[in-house]
Amino acid sequence: MTRVLVIDDDRLQYRLLQEHFKNFRRGVYELEWSETYEDGLERLLKGGFAVCLLDFRLGDRDGLQLIREATLKGCRTPIVFLTAESSENIDIQAMEAGALDYLVKGEINPRSLERSLRYALKLGETLDALRRLATRDELTGLINRREYDRILAEEEDRADRFGQPLALAIIDIDLFKSVNDTHGHVAGDAVLREVARRLALSIRTVDRAARIGGEEFALILVQTDRESAVAVARRAIASISQNPVPAGEGLKLKITASAGVAELPDDAPNVVSLFAAADKALYAAKARGRNRVVSAMEAGETK
Repeated sequence: MTRVLVIDDDRLQYRLLQEHFKNFRRGVYELEWSETYEDGLERLLKGGFAVCLLDFRLGDRDGLQLIREATLKGCRTPIVFLTAESSENIDIQAMEAGALDYLVKGEINPRSLERSLRYALKLGETLDALRRLATRDELTGLINRREYDRILAEEEDRADRFGQPLALAIIDIDLFKSVNDTHGHVAGDAVLREVARRLALSIRTVDRAARIGGEEFALILVQTDRESAVAVARRAIASISQNPVPAGEGLKLKITASAGVAELPDDAPNVVSLFAAADKALYAAKARGRNRVVSAMEAGETK
């Protein structure tokens, strides 16, 4: 069942929409109604809705501002804008704010509403796919280097604003070149995918795992001090080494990884230096025998 949120301060308009939905030719929809800006925004941000029908006028507030606020807070629910006005200017403003379609209330009928919902749902799926391509590593499904850079900068601002630590772990698969040389790139890709999966499972939902290079990964650990970050990194590389990694066609390989850990602000003044400190700690882990975690402090790479 497709859940649809209607945000409109007019109960009669909501009842009219309900009647239109009863006359749809296909699809089963569950409508939920919110009559205020604040409640509508809260429910929209909680997610779970396939599409939102949003009124232009919400008391002394307007739907354009709601779209902008929801988008800034990460909302990706497709929105169809509803208004009693037929001004082209409102149409343009709605689309610029982030609405995927626009309907004039006096012209709505079951056919036009159903068409608009199908269009918004399909376009929303397409935009989600494009966002995923832009932010995710195609092979592993982890966030890519560009998205890693964006999130790390964002978390730096948040850590600075609230006076909280931010830790970074750089993880590199040990002797990965030998996997490709001995077993081929298909096996190498299988190893990368499985290592990525294990890394993602070793962190909290608020943290981020990224593939930032060929066999190099990063863990962005929010509100995490050095000691806790080292513990997370140890758990992560243990998840890789404890069990053989499937590499296709019944092949299982013993894989290990090394990690370097650094913390902001104790080990570095900013995220550029934080990466450098964690990276140098990683090289220290490699030099000390691999399959281990070294912190920037242990490597002597603090600010």
